This record gives sequence, structure tokens and C-alpha cells, in this order.
Amino acid sequence: MELKDIKAVYFVGAGGIGMSAIARFFIHRGIVTAGYDKTPSDLTRQLEKEGMLIHYEENTDEIPHACKNPNSSLIIYTPAIPEDHKELAFFRNNGYDVEKRAQVLGMLTRTHKGLCVAGTHGKTTTSTMCAHIMHQSHVECNAFLGGISKNYGTNYILSKESEYVVIEADEFDRSFHWLRPWMSVITSTDPDHLDIYGTKEAYLESFRHYTTLIQPGGALIIHKGLEMKADVQEGVKIYEYSRDEGDFHAENITIENGEITFDFISPIENVKGIRLGQPVPINIENGVAAMAMAQLNGCSAEELRYGMGTYHGVDRRFDFKIKTDDIVFLSDYAHHPKEIYQSAKSIRELYKDKRITAIFQPHLYTRTRDFYKDFADSLSLLDEVVLCDIYPAREEPIPGVTSQLIYDNLKDNVDKKMIHKEDILQFVKDNDFDVLVVLGAGDLDNYVPQIKKILEEKYK
Repeated sequence: MELKDIKAVYFVGAGGIGMSAIARFFIHRGIVTAGYDKTPSDLTRQLEKEGMLIHYEENTDEIPHACKNPNSSLIIYTPAIPEDHKELAFFRNNGYDVEKRAQVLGMLTRTHKGLCVAGTHGKTTTSTMCAHIMHQSHVECNAFLGGISKNYGTNYILSKESEYVVIEADEFDRSFHWLRPWMSVITSTDPDHLDIYGTKEAYLESFRHYTTLIQPGGALIIHKGLEMKADVQEGVKIYEYSRDEGDFHAENITIENGEITFDFISPIENVKGIRLGQPVPINIENGVAAMAMAQLNGCSAEELRYGMGTYHGVDRRFDFKIKTDDIVFLSDYAHHPKEIYQSAKSIRELYKDKRITAIFQPHLYTRTRDFYKDFADSLSLLDEVVLCDIYPAREEPIPGVTSQLIYDNLKDNVDKKMIHKEDILQFVKDNDFDVLVVLGAGDLDNYVPQIKKILEEKYK
């Protein structure tokens, strides 16, 4: 189905962060937009305010009449929906065009110039940074992001004029193979999702295949030193980047008094005096990648400088909730060992002389099984680690795989504790902290507002 033929769009699994961004695209185009989700949330309630019709009962009778024409209705589903879902089965059995979210994003990269950010970690922050730089520049952009931008309060940016669309390219379920990028950043290729890929080699091969999809005339901006081998079409330029070396990198880095500044070194034009609006050390490297893509697509030195200085971050990505001399409290989505390593390293760099406590909820039994030793090594950079039960998401329990595997492999220098998530608030009430971080991609973030309130009362 072509974009011009679509009169109605129905989402099976409307409330996911990525699905909701696409829903907003169709809402803004004046197309009937409806869907199902299992439970109401802040996100679904906001979508309803914006004009989306959502119901929460698995029932084909609830599907709006406008979405029941197979010739003009596009059905979008998330892989998290079970195959025997009644509504999904109804659409599949009655001749509808049923597509995954990634297929729809692929369609958009064929009608716009896709600026895609792939990688095991760093892709949400880097794509949101790039989208902010471009949106506030003369170039502008559309964007489909994997998190809520604090600058815009949404995961979707609309431009009726711009030919560019910034997209977070997700490797889960090989989703990014549907895309046809004009340019792409690859931030990292540390093996993940081995329940899907099986082996590290298959994971790296998936990224190699992704690089073949970049369109001639475009570019690949790849982190220096990755294990994968790029395999681009003729006419695609390859650039390397990192924090300290590569075609794009940073020099004259200064980290002091809660501020971070550096010079952006580029084969196109160096830009001095970049100041990070979200001063976190890992954002130096993310910022280099974001500025590289924005600069290659026409953003000026002043637009880069302004965009980086006014970037406020993403919900749940190094998200500071309290920042005083007495107590620092933040939430971070980090859920892969390398992400946790980068998070812990950045916190340690910012707060060299303070005691750092992490409350961590592992995400997925398979990821814990595959990487429990790496999780323990990364968490051992911190002073105190409080481990919660594994968040299962889409998985059934695996015998013998619990948070205890990580607990037993933490280094001797770490104070450690196992806790049920229901006891977290009492733990926070009973203990004192210098720096407290909540880590993970599960539902631990639901406790963050209450933790914040307890700490504000305790530390006045």
C-alpha cells in the first residue's frame, strides 16, 4: 500500500513508544487513526487527546467502521502482540495490508531522506540529539524517536517542508532491514537479542546487511573500532567517529562544575566551543555522531553549537530527577552490560568523590543468562548495587536464571543487596545516599516519582 492510498490506520498494540510516534504521523496527516492496547497509560491517554481512537478490550466489534475497508486501511502491529490475538487474526484472515512498525518506517524512508541511527546502545540519545539539531536549524526534519524528547515532550517531530526523516533503527527482530537509509550512524555492535540471533556472528552479520541498504550518494558514520565489517553500495561514503579519534571526534574536552565543553573536529568544518545542554560524559561521543550527520546534511556551525547547547535529553536516558549538593538522583534506561558500563563510568566521572548506589532490575531472562558475568563486571564500577527480580517482558522464566547470578559475580569491593521491587520505597526511606541511580528497561521506573518525593522530603 502506498502512502497516498491510505484512508485509515489501525494499530494492534497502540501504546508502545515506537508505535505511538507513527500514530502521531498519521494523526497529523488527518487520516483516521485507531487501535488496541492491553492497558491504558499516560501515552495512550495523550494519544486519545490528540485524536486517536483507542480501546482496551481484545474484541473485533470494537474496531471502528472506518478501519474495516481492506482496500484503504493499513494495519500496523508490534511483535510483542501474540500471534493468536483475535484482532490481528481478523485482519490477517480478511485480506488487510498488515505490517510491522518497521515496515511502515521503511515506507517512509522511500518517500523521505532517511537519517537512521542504529546500534546496540546510544541510538535513542543520538537520534534525538540529531533530530533536535536539525529541527531547530534551517534544514528541519521529521523524526520517529525511541524515547520522549524533553525538548518537545513527544517522540515525534513533524515538518511539512523538510525532506528528511530521523529514525531510530532497531535491530531487534531484524527490524532495521526494512529501512532504506540515506545516511546512517552505527553507534555500537555489542551482541544482544541472542534469543533472536542465536550467535554473536549472526548479530554482526545483521549489521553488515543493514549497511548494504544505505542509498548511493549517502553516507555511513560508524563508530571507530567496531567488530562488524561494513559493506556499502558504490557511491556511499564511509566516515569513522569516536570521542577521541576518527574523521569526526572531540578535542579540548573540559569537564568541571557540572559543565562539559569541547571542540568538534570534522573533515567538513571544525566547530569550537560546543557546550552540552545535558552535561553527561557519554554525550560527548553521542553528540559527535549526531553533529556529524546533521553537518553532512547542511546544518551550519552555529546551528550545531546552538542545538547541542539547548538539547535537554530524553526521558529515562540519564534523566536527572534531583541534583543538589546533598543528593543526586537519576533514572537511566541502561539494560545491556555495555550501556551499564557507560552509565556507571559517566556517573563516576561526574561524581568522583561521592558514593554511588544503583538499584538495578535486569531485563529478560535470556539477556541475564547470556551476560550475567558482564552485568556484574559493569555494576562493580559502583559502590553499592541493589538487585531486583528479573523483568520478564515477553519471556517465560528459565530454570536457574535469576538475579542471583549477577549478585554472586559482583566484585568484593561492592556492597550488595537483593530486594523485591515492592520493598524499594522502604529501602530508600531507611538508607542515606550521595548519588542514587535507578537502572533498567523494565517497570522500575514506575517507582521513580515516589522515590523522588521520599528523597526530597528527607533532604529538604
